[in-house]
Amino acid sequence: MSGRNYVNEDSSALRFPSLNTFRLPAPIPEWPEGQGFATGLINLGEIEVAAITTFEFIWGSHLSHDKNSCVSFYKPVGIPEGFFCFGHYCQLNSDPLNGYVLIAKYVVPPVMESGNNSGPSQTAAFMLPIDYTLVWISDDGMGIFDPRGYFWLPEAPPGYKPLGFLVTNKPRKPDLYEVRCVREDLTDKCEISSLLLETQSKFQKIPFRVEKFRPCDRGMHGKGVSVGTFICSSSSTRGGNMPIACLKNLDPKLHAMPTLVQIHALIQHYGPTIFFHPNELYLPCSVSWFFKNGALLFKAGQSDGEPIDGEGSNLPAGGTNNGKFWIDLPDGIHQREIVKRGDLDGAEVYVHVKPALGGTFTDLAMWIFCPFNGPGTLKIGPTNIAMAMIGEHVGDWEHFTLRLSNFSGELDSIYLSQHNGGVWIRPWELEFIEGNRAVVYSSRSSHACFPHPGTYLQGSSMLSLGVRNDCARSSFILDCSTHYKIVAAEYLGENGVVEPSWLQFMGGWGPKFIYDSRAELDKIIIRLPYLVQFSVASLLSQFPTELFGEEGPTGPKEKGNWVGDERW
Repeated sequence: MSGRNYVNEDSSALRFPSLNTFRLPAPIPEWPEGQGFATGLINLGEIEVAAITTFEFIWGSHLSHDKNSCVSFYKPVGIPEGFFCFGHYCQLNSDPLNGYVLIAKYVVPPVMESGNNSGPSQTAAFMLPIDYTLVWISDDGMGIFDPRGYFWLPEAPPGYKPLGFLVTNKPRKPDLYEVRCVREDLTDKCEISSLLLETQSKFQKIPFRVEKFRPCDRGMHGKGVSVGTFICSSSSTRGGNMPIACLKNLDPKLHAMPTLVQIHALIQHYGPTIFFHPNELYLPCSVSWFFKNGALLFKAGQSDGEPIDGEGSNLPAGGTNNGKFWIDLPDGIHQREIVKRGDLDGAEVYVHVKPALGGTFTDLAMWIFCPFNGPGTLKIGPTNIAMAMIGEHVGDWEHFTLRLSNFSGELDSIYLSQHNGGVWIRPWELEFIEGNRAVVYSSRSSHACFPHPGTYLQGSSMLSLGVRNDCARSSFILDCSTHYKIVAAEYLGENGVVEPSWLQFMGGWGPKFIYDSRAELDKIIIRLPYLVQFSVASLLSQFPTELFGEEGPTGPKEKGNWVGDERW
């Protein structure tokens, strides 16, 4: 979805946002030949979809004063003959113009399609709306008198669903032929994902919201397809049935997913460079190095650990983490310290390739293993307090995920995991080190992922109170475009990727280590001024249990995002 453009046909009466578009630092290469990946079209079974990234500005909210709080609405243009549109596009003006809406056409045209919805074809994938409902007329309520916007919901015929809203800058209804509704069995349920605009007219008591939405059915097996349009709602309608829907991919073969050769090309083109903190003591290593350097498998009720072969073939496989098996560092203080420091030179990321948003995107989840997670540092205003054991645990699996468009192979976003959550970052918010290879910063000791150097607080930045996540450039780097191994790509089938034995181990990659965390916390809290002791105690009690070293982490396949979508 590169080469985004903006056009306008009637600028006489409107104020326009100061638009800029985003392009990746380097051109998108010509990918190796495959099936349907990066061809511009994706087959969803009965219909094919394409992404439109050329828009005509229609209307904007609060354009005359606050750029950071205003949004603009766009109509897709340049739609090829035979394709149908489903709605308009909206985005924040503080971001570069960088979005898409899907258009669709028939794979096999129906025998008959009624242009005015009065004909006999009930098998048609698309139908014209019956009418439009006016859902809101803008009024900023601030006396600035920006031009008004009119928001319309298509009324679908029985058995069909609308997929988006339309906006006009005049009170006249849109043309019925501007959009199509889609047969219900070709659609999927959706949910709100993020807020774009919230405003309240001086004539209306109920706030009006414009929001992004996404399929409810996401993850590796999800069929829901995001259309790229937006939804309008008020507090009186939130929580009820969604008035619009997403598309559904009914093609079981997922022709638009990349082949193994294309996957390698994508990783080599986009693979980020990870920077570890210059004072990082606990660096990553390969799993085989960890095993070969003395890691031990323990079983509940047995005091002695068993050596693990380099491929992990003697690890128990399958099932779930029932607490009966776990991995620990080798015996001997000296060897334990060696292994805790990792082996950056031989480290590699482990790549899980999976469909996203109904196979219209590909997720490259890149997993990093560190033998040890170091202790945290508590920041209270200008004071930093080392937290001794708190935060330490054996074994640390972290990851980030590259989401790539299957229409073009372009990088859409990167998910950075951060402790018990994470955040999606768009390309214009990233640093790039060479071509289209982004930079990822790993925080000192905890290895959480961040987009820029600096100190990130796990707590309250406003109060300058929390656990530090320090990120900086250094000579400690891991080039993911070359130091990687593809460990899973289930959609390729039996002839695709052979998963390593260690990936099937569902036990703990560190021992369950229970200690009196309350006593450890009290040692910290008692050293603080009396007035902040309660606030700090309350804050620390909300941190995830892994911060207190209560149990070793599980491997990638035990994480919810292995099959499901990232948390966002």
